[in-house]
Amino acid sequence: MPTATQIIEALLTPSIPVILLGFLIMIGGPILLHFVLASSATYTIAPTVLLVGPENAGKTSLLTLLERGTNPADTHTTQRTQSVELNATTDAKTKGSFRNHDDSSGTYTKFLLVDTPGHGKLRNVAMAKLADADKLKAVVFMVDAAALGEQETLAPTAAYLYDVLLHLQRRAGDKVKNKAAVPVLIAANKMDLFTALPANLVKSQLENELTRIRASKSKGLLDSGVGVDEIGSEEQDSWLGEYGSEKFSFQQMGEFDIDVEVVPGSVTTKEADVDKWWWWMAQRV
Repeated sequence: MPTATQIIEALLTPSIPVILLGFLIMIGGPILLHFVLASSATYTIAPTVLLVGPENAGKTSLLTLLERGTNPADTHTTQRTQSVELNATTDAKTKGSFRNHDDSSGTYTKFLLVDTPGHGKLRNVAMAKLADADKLKAVVFMVDAAALGEQETLAPTAAYLYDVLLHLQRRAGDKVKNKAAVPVLIAANKMDLFTALPANLVKSQLENELTRIRASKSKGLLDSGVGVDEIGSEEQDSWLGEYGSEKFSFQQMGEFDIDVEVVPGSVTTKEADVDKWWWWMAQRV
């Protein structure tokens, strides 16, 4: 039986077996360690709340306000998605306020708030995020209530909202993937401005414009030359809300278990009025 000295001398003497053994240890060691650590670690994905809406609605300002807990940062048009990790609670002393950074009472749930580009040319980025977001718990669709009275703002805002709601409607109706329905908060921002529409008018303006868009899409399908037998299924697939209804209302989304609420607020006032939005998110993550 070789002694310890002989074994050490053999290992230190250059030879093909020793070189191969050293090579296997160098390559195989890290790989083995990776598999051991990967099998022992538990990876969790935080719940996600997605911020969508047209540009200049205040999405990035809201993101930075909630992250800081004080004042929003100066922002510019977002060209990519960005996210922050936040802590929500439903039982702490300050449960209804976003200014909970120093509150250690209660239990907290970490979640990701993801901001998406609002520019029309970058909307595909937001829609892709909507389709791919892991553990999507809620969608916050921000609108500029101070500009929504103008058709040039209302039309593209409602068109974007139509696409978002239709995506969530199809998602909820997909029996194969069997995903839970996602609630939507329409955050009517800039309520501090003189031209801002009250929440009930924001709701009715959007519903009326969504009705017009739905009718236009249906007529476009009829005029497209699609066969009569195919019109029914295609129209129903692109029809938002209760199929065949004359007027659209957010209440119709309940048919797909999708709750839609319009809640007023303001991000950039001296005392930010976003607690209702924050509490809505906290209850859903």
